[in-house]
Amino acid sequence: MAEQVKRPVKITETILRDAHQSLIATRMTTEEMLPILETMDKVGYHAVECWGGATFDASLRFLKEDPWDRLRKIRTGFKNTKLQMLFRGQNILGYRHYADDVVAYFVQKSMANGIDIIRIFDALNDLRNLESTVNATNKENGHAQIAISYTLGDAYTMDYYVQMAKRIEEMGASSICIKDMAGLLVPYEATVLVGALKEAVSIPIDLHTHYTSGVAGMTYLKAVEAGCDIIDTAMSPFAMGTSQPATEVMVETFKGTPYDTGYDQQILAQIADYFRPLRDKALDTGLLNPKVMGVDIKTLLYQVPGGMLSNLVSQLKEQNQEDKYYEVLQEVPRVRKDFGEPPLVTPSSQIVGTQAVLNVLAGERYKMVTKETKALLAGEYGQTVKPFNAEVQKKVIGDKVPITCRPADLIKPELHKIEAEIAEWKEQDEDVLSYALFPQVAIDFFKYRQAQKTGVDVTAADKANKAYPV
Repeated sequence: MAEQVKRPVKITETILRDAHQSLIATRMTTEEMLPILETMDKVGYHAVECWGGATFDASLRFLKEDPWDRLRKIRTGFKNTKLQMLFRGQNILGYRHYADDVVAYFVQKSMANGIDIIRIFDALNDLRNLESTVNATNKENGHAQIAISYTLGDAYTMDYYVQMAKRIEEMGASSICIKDMAGLLVPYEATVLVGALKEAVSIPIDLHTHYTSGVAGMTYLKAVEAGCDIIDTAMSPFAMGTSQPATEVMVETFKGTPYDTGYDQQILAQIADYFRPLRDKALDTGLLNPKVMGVDIKTLLYQVPGGMLSNLVSQLKEQNQEDKYYEVLQEVPRVRKDFGEPPLVTPSSQIVGTQAVLNVLAGERYKMVTKETKALLAGEYGQTVKPFNAEVQKKVIGDKVPITCRPADLIKPELHKIEAEIAEWKEQDEDVLSYALFPQVAIDFFKYRQAQKTGVDVTAADKANKAYPV
């Protein structure tokens, strides 16, 4: 038998971002990360995902850290490894659409502070919402990776994904990510999907999934065999459960095959040894709930991400209506269909889930609606893959004329206004962007930062109450 051509699989390490976001609510501190960076830099990773997603919000809100300072320190630690971030398209890292000038400035500053690769996604897979970020990333000579939010449903055929991939390549992306946030991609389907995309486009394919449903490791194996170029993994102490498959396991899986990474297990063992006490501490304090470490097969049965399931439970618990859980689960796909069958990822998962709860508790569908439901059905988040249910849309927004253009086309440049609002607190250019994304949270952090610099004793109680003398 002829020897197979070597095609080493590349690995993006997620322990500094998605792994601890998925398992311990993004609470790993910069101080906890820094001592191991030099060792991680020796592995030979394709990239280390270390920023974006919820890290920005959590740093300011809970850890009282400057996320920009974290990025600069991480950059100093990685001399040879590319750094990656997750970016929500026109939402940046926040929860609303921002003007194009804010998006461009955020990309510029991210690159200037050390980011090499920006993974860009939109909750509705509306590629119009990604244009500004891709253009800004390319202008800064960065690597723009566009992610397709992977989901299941009538509209999400193989042809849908192939056409999406072709459009992404035409937009000027440097690579494509299949972003499987709920762990719905099963092994043999991965073979078909990756094979189809590799035939359709020439740019690299990255697969990102979560272990929630228990199939992720097998899915990676079949995807790599089908031609997938990059997989996302997490070091074993923060792997599995709602996180990614373990880095060391995938490295060992491909050892001695054409896909051999060439990574040194001794170096990986040192990194795992470093993070293990952090995992144990999180278990001891209750920050890491053992429940998120297991397999939740309901993810495959209901096509609902693990985090969304726990949200539904807590919402029902607050109303003392936990017995309505299965009714709500059955209502979720109906609401999703009414809403144009969007992928269930932030923020669409929260919008659909909360509306399903309200429909069941009210005893009448869409009697009570959230402002986010109104905004979605008015087109303010963009275009869904299927049309909205016209009757539901009429009931919710009445005679309001829905938006059909790219939502950000209606947002005037806002950077100048934000600059003026933040003037008294600004210590670095990046402060303007922290404030733009999370105004109140950023101001609280700026007060805390100033209090520390003026020698005021900031106690734990002060931190909790955000009562900082200025």
